[in-house]
Amino acid sequence: MTSFALAATGIAALLAGCTGTGEPLSAGHTSAASAPVQLWPDHKPAPQLEEPGTGENLPAAVPGVPRVPSGDIRKAPLLTVVKGQVAAGDVFDGAPQFDGATTRKIDACADERARCPVLKPQYQDLTGDGKAELIVGIETADDSLTLWVFMLRHGVVNRIMDAAVTPLSVEIANGDLILREPTSTRAYATRTVYAWDPRTQRMELRSTTEFDQADSPTSTPKRTP
Repeated sequence: MTSFALAATGIAALLAGCTGTGEPLSAGHTSAASAPVQLWPDHKPAPQLEEPGTGENLPAAVPGVPRVPSGDIRKAPLLTVVKGQVAAGDVFDGAPQFDGATTRKIDACADERARCPVLKPQYQDLTGDGKAELIVGIETADDSLTLWVFMLRHGVVNRIMDAAVTPLSVEIANGDLILREPTSTRAYATRTVYAWDPRTQRMELRSTTEFDQADSPTSTPKRTP
């Protein structure tokens, strides 16, 4: 076959998909879209989640802590806040319960600082109002960390976050509190983000578990009650 004939054959193949006027031809019948099919329609659905404003991070005033008229939460006595929260554990929904040994160590923090499980307090603005919140970490016997966040409301110390974690690191970025925790796969860690929600007035889980490469902790938290 000559080159001219090959070229003519190629042109004919290209034109096969068009009408004589150059309009495209139909590719054939397309299946009509269908509505989703529900499986097991008679199965009892899961209950609705609780309304916002309930749950473990419910804002709650800490009893026994003196008011702070200055509006600076740094003026709130740390151990008084911690002991008030510990004592209110049965009252505050979701508050973690410490074992007896940890509770005794907390009670003795003023006299035995070397054994005190309360880490050095951290102060960061998490609500975006220009004022710092108090972030408290308490080490427990199972190597986990109880993480509390407190803010001032009209001079009253309120808890706005309560979580038990096993962190590789705890970070603050743009007002978000970021937790990285180990997984069963040594090279990876989970990353969980809590952020202030002005509607519920508490720190809410903003980002569900993600996976990233685990890094070794860069420093060891200091215990300074």
